[in-house]
Amino acid sequence: MGKKEKKSKTAEQKARVAAKQEKKASQKVKKGKSKDVADSDAEDVDLDAIRAEYEHQQAQFLKITESSCEPPSARASATLIGSPTSRELLLFGGEYFNGALATFYNDLFVYLIDKDEWRKVTSPNSPLPRSGHAWTRSTAGDVYLFGGEFSSPKQGTFYHYNDFWKLDPSSREWTRIEGKKGPPARSGHRMTFFKGYIVLFGGFQDTSQQTKYLHDIWLYDTHNYNWYNPVLPPATQKPDPRSSFSMHPHDAGAILYGGYSRVNATASAGKTKGGGQALRSVLKPVVHVDAWFLRITQPSTDAPANTPPAIRWERRKKPVNSPNPSRAGATQVYHKGRGIAFGGVHDVEESEEGMESEFFDNLLAWNIERNRFFQLTLRRPRATVKRQVDDRSNRKGRGKLDEEELLRNLATLEAKGTLEAVDTTSEQVHDDSDLAPTKPMKQPLFNLPHPRFNAQLAVQDDVLYIFGGTFEHGDREYTFDEMWAIDLGKLDGVQEIYKRELDNWQGSEHDSDVSASEDDEQSGDDDDDVDEENAGVPLPTVDSQPHTDIKVTAILENLDDADGDTPVVNPEDTRPHPRPFESLREFFTRTSTAWQDIILERMRSGDPSISRSIKEVRKLAFDQAETMWWDCREEITALEDEQEAAGIGEIVSIADRSHDVGAGARRR
Repeated sequence: MGKKEKKSKTAEQKARVAAKQEKKASQKVKKGKSKDVADSDAEDVDLDAIRAEYEHQQAQFLKITESSCEPPSARASATLIGSPTSRELLLFGGEYFNGALATFYNDLFVYLIDKDEWRKVTSPNSPLPRSGHAWTRSTAGDVYLFGGEFSSPKQGTFYHYNDFWKLDPSSREWTRIEGKKGPPARSGHRMTFFKGYIVLFGGFQDTSQQTKYLHDIWLYDTHNYNWYNPVLPPATQKPDPRSSFSMHPHDAGAILYGGYSRVNATASAGKTKGGGQALRSVLKPVVHVDAWFLRITQPSTDAPANTPPAIRWERRKKPVNSPNPSRAGATQVYHKGRGIAFGGVHDVEESEEGMESEFFDNLLAWNIERNRFFQLTLRRPRATVKRQVDDRSNRKGRGKLDEEELLRNLATLEAKGTLEAVDTTSEQVHDDSDLAPTKPMKQPLFNLPHPRFNAQLAVQDDVLYIFGGTFEHGDREYTFDEMWAIDLGKLDGVQEIYKRELDNWQGSEHDSDVSASEDDEQSGDDDDDVDEENAGVPLPTVDSQPHTDIKVTAILENLDDADGDTPVVNPEDTRPHPRPFESLREFFTRTSTAWQDIILERMRSGDPSISRSIKEVRKLAFDQAETMWWDCREEITALEDEQEAAGIGEIVSIADRSHDVGAGARRR
């Protein structure tokens, strides 16, 4: 939402808007959950009794059951992850606030991608209802979950969890991991994995009276079942306390970017009787835009048992082309050395109006090694280029085209007959065309989903899934009831998984009046007689192209001037690079020999990490090619767009097509 020109207000309107903004600021302090004292149910609700009732209800399940169901209901602050063992998505927990009451969930949903089907799992032993928790997969294929929060229905009191769970994605079985000296209770933290460790950092604790942000680091040893809390020397630099940041795995540790917190600050409170300036203490929101590398060094093989690994924080340079303005709620998901982010919100401070928010629908990729952001844009399918046949040789041209079409059809038939016999396990390239969907496919959309923040993201088989998210308009909070899919390799549109209309807001009449009056003030004189009673549903539209869009062409023009951690193009890098319009399979087919030569050269140099098996060499060669293909994806996509704009189609090397050259051409 861009800024709008404000009309003059009466004193009553100003007072009501000020009251609304003061209440909204208070909600921001507690993540939009604290209510006025009059609405507080702190004296009426026993959270321990509520959780005990949940435990009693859950004990009624005698075994793990799984049944087909409708898609999950609308919810925020849930967790979504791609299953480490199969083509499935796992969704757990979350909360829904309708303006009056909050509902928390502990449902485990499974989305079967190939069948486009949802399953609901019930278990006698699963985590209690919560939101704001975190989970991550492990190298062994399990999913680990820690923490989260729970509140009374009117959100007057809060409870933070410090329990730790392991989920077997195949059997759907939850196991609570008991242990001493683990992390304290929290929510809003993040987790990732490194070799045999689970890494946990940050978060916050909300006691209804104050919010405390954290910056402690914890490591869980999945082999020895121990928590470690490495203590850094006082002079060692480390990230500031924060929550809602992004944390990604790395070969040597973990990568952290961004986050949100509130810090104590002083603000003007008017003038005193003596004419001096009165000050008051406020909590100032901070959107972090820094990046950090957590270096983890495992203990040596001869170290005593239970020796913790050594850690060190290293601050990175500010990422090149970072989103501008900075935004909260744009948490990333890891994919092939990149952090994929969607949406976010930027709060604009204003003197009279208090706070106005701008929401985004940008899809961004943060290349972790190069430490730079790229904007991902959707691309319509390329139009087939038809060859023009000269009228003077019309008959001859038609015959040649028919012959070429026949040859292509024969090649396709031969390929279909031989593909089954080819060993493609080493390439591991997924082909969705072999999967027969059980439901009719919907036409892809070429506009990104509505702007939002705190959407749940997951990647499975190079496809990004966007679940839920939140949008605010006035005092109304919209929780999206939908899920979308985007192929990160093709970027050929947005596929709707499901979408339901938003429920009506159940807030107070005062909130409705304030929102309506604000809409009145922002509308033109021609709309003064419009009834504002039903404002807010359906969802207000916003500009889907914010003025802060990052242009890929501008990025390419300024690559040499950027101050990233590593150069984009290394002139000494002799490894094969992908070409425009070249798929991963085509790239590996063209460069397979070169990559295998690189692996064999490393073997001859005595690298002990390289297997000498022929199958392993081919597998490692494909891994190297896949890494290169994705690492160059943004630049190649930009080149493809520029070439298409210039009328240039696919570029093919003459050397690669020498076998297609006719006899006459060879003679020439």
